[in-house]
Amino acid sequence: MVRTMRRLVAVLAGGLAATVLSLGLAGAAKAAPKPPPAAVEITGEGLAEPLRLHADAHPAHVVAVVDQVNFLGRTGQARGPKAADLGPKYTVVVFAGDVPKQTYDLYPKAVGGPRVYRPAKQPDSRKTTAGWFLGRLSMSETLRTAGVPLERQYDTVSGGVGGGERVIPEDALNPAKDIGEALGELQRLLLLNVAVVLVITSGLAGIALLVRRRTR
Repeated sequence: MVRTMRRLVAVLAGGLAATVLSLGLAGAAKAAPKPPPAAVEITGEGLAEPLRLHADAHPAHVVAVVDQVNFLGRTGQARGPKAADLGPKYTVVVFAGDVPKQTYDLYPKAVGGPRVYRPAKQPDSRKTTAGWFLGRLSMSETLRTAGVPLERQYDTVSGGVGGGERVIPEDALNPAKDIGEALGELQRLLLLNVAVVLVITSGLAGIALLVRRRTR
């Protein structure tokens, strides 16, 4: 009887503990704060005021802009291109809610391809090293789609916000012209070969005629 009561008390205590623990975990899960939405702010040439994009209203644009800087390594090049080769600069600040976290300088028109500069001093006071990085080919189109006044680049990237497919203008593709040029080259080659064969044949015939006259 005593053993049975002890077992019953142990089972009840275990069940009560499990219930309290589950309620505590559920309460903690409900109390966990929701992470603030991301946002980006762009300033630079052609923008009279900062261009602020929030993930709640422009999720695709925010993701595309952040994608231009989220692949950078820990260290970059100490020196970048010459100032005259950089072109217009656009500073991008990444926010978590209303708190600035990271800042980068983007040069979509730099000679030799887009460039990214990461300053050593960051808004969130995290430790990092200043450095230059090669940017994505989609930088210019991504910034343009987000609202930066840049000319459209038909020969770089398209396919949506921050897309990654190269595009060639339609007027640069002319299959009929290419086939015509190829056939013309083939015709000239055949005519050249025929001319060579005729010259060789005439030469051989002349030599044969000369040998026959001498052997008579």
